[in-house]
Amino acid sequence: MSAASPLPEGLAELALPLERLVSPKSAGPLKKHLGLGTVGELLNHFPRRYLNRGELMPIEQVPLNEDVTIMARVLSAGDRRPMRGRKGHIQDFVVTDDSGISTLKVTFFNNFGAQSQLKPGVLALFSGKVTLYQRQRNLTSPDYELLPDDELSGQEADFKAQRPVPVYPATAKVSSWRIEKVVAAVLDAVDLDVLPDPLPAEIAARERVPSLAESYRQIHQPMLAEEWQRARDRFRFQEALVLQTALARRRFQAAAEEATARRGSAEGLLARFDSALPFTLTNGQQEVGAVLAGELAAHHPMNRLLQGEVGSGKTVVALRAMLQVIDSGGQAALLAPTEVLAAQHYESIRSILGPLAEGGMLGGFDGGTQVTLLTGSQSAAARKRALLDTASGTAGIVVGTHALLSDNVQFFDLGLIVVDEQHRFGVEQRDLLRSKAVKPPHLLVMTATPIPRTVAMTVFGDLETSTLRELPAGRAPISTHIAGLENPRWVQRIWARAREEIDAGHQVYVVCPKIGTDDDGDGSLPPADEPSLSARASRELAEVTAVVEQLNLERALAGTRIEALHGKLDPTAKAETMAAFAAGDVDVLVSTTVIEVGVDVPNATLMVILDADRFGISQLHQLRGRVGRGGLPGTCVLVTALEPGHPSRRRLDAVAATTDGFVLSQEDLKLRREGDILGASQSGGRSTLRLLRALQHEDIIAQAREDAWAIVEKDSYLLDHPALDAAIEGYLNPDNEAFLERG
Repeated sequence: MSAASPLPEGLAELALPLERLVSPKSAGPLKKHLGLGTVGELLNHFPRRYLNRGELMPIEQVPLNEDVTIMARVLSAGDRRPMRGRKGHIQDFVVTDDSGISTLKVTFFNNFGAQSQLKPGVLALFSGKVTLYQRQRNLTSPDYELLPDDELSGQEADFKAQRPVPVYPATAKVSSWRIEKVVAAVLDAVDLDVLPDPLPAEIAARERVPSLAESYRQIHQPMLAEEWQRARDRFRFQEALVLQTALARRRFQAAAEEATARRGSAEGLLARFDSALPFTLTNGQQEVGAVLAGELAAHHPMNRLLQGEVGSGKTVVALRAMLQVIDSGGQAALLAPTEVLAAQHYESIRSILGPLAEGGMLGGFDGGTQVTLLTGSQSAAARKRALLDTASGTAGIVVGTHALLSDNVQFFDLGLIVVDEQHRFGVEQRDLLRSKAVKPPHLLVMTATPIPRTVAMTVFGDLETSTLRELPAGRAPISTHIAGLENPRWVQRIWARAREEIDAGHQVYVVCPKIGTDDDGDGSLPPADEPSLSARASRELAEVTAVVEQLNLERALAGTRIEALHGKLDPTAKAETMAAFAAGDVDVLVSTTVIEVGVDVPNATLMVILDADRFGISQLHQLRGRVGRGGLPGTCVLVTALEPGHPSRRRLDAVAATTDGFVLSQEDLKLRREGDILGASQSGGRSTLRLLRALQHEDIIAQAREDAWAIVEKDSYLLDHPALDAAIEGYLNPDNEAFLERG
């Protein structure tokens, strides 16, 4: 709540602990397993879908190895039999869907209630994880709930049989219907009519949505499908308005801050840099550069997101902005997520600036600056020198990792922060760096992962957005192929192809998802759309250490120089290996995803990604962008053991079909769980978005954005909209607030 905002009546109802209304036995598991501790948290835990009694979910479509709730009819009940090797009994049931053909085996241990209740013909909800064993789908020791059916007598049973059945996001410890029962008790106990409505009355009237109280009842206890649909539409728009208002308010407040104008100089470093460039800037680079130059010259801080394809020239655009700030007497900080990437930026900036980066040094330009590197693994002497250069202003450009955020790092006059690969950093890190400036610094956030317009509106609504689509001259095309290991000849051909590139004087990347036996790699996570990870857990994934050994024995690669690179290497060893590869002294670099961004070796022309199905679309696209950078055609081979037609091969098909990152970003959003892209998998908690889907609800987001700006322009502190202000505070809790500050 804003300090001056009056507290809306009814908020106390939402803040009530659940144990005040229901028994500890009911409230405790909700808090422990789902994080639902108050009335408001429970009421806003909406059903994810609704079941109609007459429509059973096809069993063949039930995802494997996930917590699911399904409606099925008991087909048969087996005899109870003793368990082997221990006391107790086991009993199997067979349930089916509408087809009567697809079946699921349900197994219980020592459950006498199931024997008496799950008679053939009974309709029930089952909750648990479905696994595949000997080609038969199995559900072991599920929670279950009987449903009223036409065969049941009584008016109440007939009435209940027609109502949609809500299915809540649940866990193995707390089933959907247990949540439903607690919700019912809370709805009876709480006065919903006193709850403050975040939607302004005029917007609610225009959208023709039900009241807040009516919407809560209808989304949790609908009599008809039309009711939960109307309620869901209302909460979806409310969610969009709350989020867009938070973003609009943040941008409004940022624009009201006073920054130091950095107008540059007509004869400074930037002018000399431009005149010495060995290439011509693309039209996009020139246009974005002009925008940045204008915003840096203003008296309020620039807050801009720069997105562009891999190799579209974002670094040059950012460097020109840094030089304008230096020409104005300020400093620029470039924050990179890894030491490998920070070192790459440091070397490439010094290389492209040449004498301009050697101010005060023998042979350097008299009016030049210096570039310094600050990382956690530096020697004490190197770190001390970097800290002194940063604090004195000798270093106009300071490149670093999280080490830049340390308390002992001080800037002479920090004027511009450039954040590379924004998704690796959160709100606290960005704010820590901002706090090192006397006045709010200008901010440029860069990402090489193209972002669909709707996602940008939803996630980065507080940042202006610029996009580079045009690739600089000299970037060669990259061809991508899928190599399925169901064909053993592919393995031999891959390494023979690698040898051909090496014999032609080029170099090869080999990417693995893991470092060694007891490791999960350098941050590459199983893709969110993977339907059967545990079923594949027994298959060995490619490991850097094992692959290096294998390739050293590979006849096709005899006599080649093969080295490993991964995040657990000593920093000095990492730097030496990367430098050797860049210098052409290593033929094959076997690596994890540490080379995903920023690594620039023009002579590398082939990339082999082992177990490529373990990476997401954007990650594969980023990795692929490491080849074809020196005017030579690049080739990427996606190696997978998955059979054709497997759902996870859809990602590989998408990557192989196009090199357009914006097309791939749309496909990525379709395939992945949206929370993993938009929500708090980036910030450490559950997905921020509940009902809103950026790709599907562009019209809703756009309308809410327009409404939010109209509200904030008239009432920037939301003094006249206390319920909306309260909803923002409740919706964007401290963990989820990083969602807005992802830069």
